[in-house]
Parts: sequence; structure tokens; C-alpha cells
Amino acid sequence: MHFKRSRRSCPEKNFKRRFDYKKNTMKVKQTGKLTDWEDIMEQRHGKAGTPAREAWEEGFEAFRLGVLIQQMREEQKLTQEQLAQKCGTTKSYISRIENNASDIRLSTLMRIIREGLGGRLRLSVDF
Repeated sequence: MHFKRSRRSCPEKNFKRRFDYKKNTMKVKQTGKLTDWEDIMEQRHGKAGTPAREAWEEGFEAFRLGVLIQQMREEQKLTQEQLAQKCGTTKSYISRIENNASDIRLSTLMRIIREGLGGRLRLSVDF
């Protein structure tokens, strides 16, 4: 993704950068404080613990899982079809997982990681 920087000069005071998703530009706004990641998340998806934020975070984790599987597969120079054959599933199922278009069962995920990619799955739970 390419970001354009605002050409406005920034004073030495603290400033806030805001990414305009529609225009793919960064805007600098003088506010007297820096914006942290949590502020951005609250603006876009609501406060932590709200149903909207929880739904977004669950969707993001599923997306991240698909990206990780795709990266591991590509590092091993495997096609989706080769990975599917190694772990006993179909190419279309691997594609749906990688593109976040399908929910995945834990047993299937473990089989893809262990048999298809030669890895080991470790889980953690945060409270």
C-alpha cells in the first residue's frame, strides 16, 4: 500500500497523524497530543470489550491465520494443491482459508500445520 505524506510543515509541538482510508493519505493535525493505536481502534471499531470490537478482533484473527498459512506455504514453495494433497483436503478449502472465506476446525488446522507444513501448532489464551 502506498501512502502519501501531507506537505504541510509540522511545528515542533506534538501533532496527530490521521490516515484517510478513502484517499490513502496521511494528514497531520496539530492537537497537542499524539494519537496512540488504541485511540485509532476505538474510533474505527469501538471500545475494547464492546460487541462490535470483539467481532472485528475475531475477524482479524481469522484473517491473520489465513495469511500465516499462506506465508508458510509459499516459504516451502508449495502450491495450494500440493498442500491440500499432503494434508488430505482440497485446494479450494486451502484457498478459502487463505482468503478468509471459510471457518476452520481446530483439528483441520492442526493437520494442515503438522502434515502439510511440517510445523507444530501452539495456542495461547489472553485474559
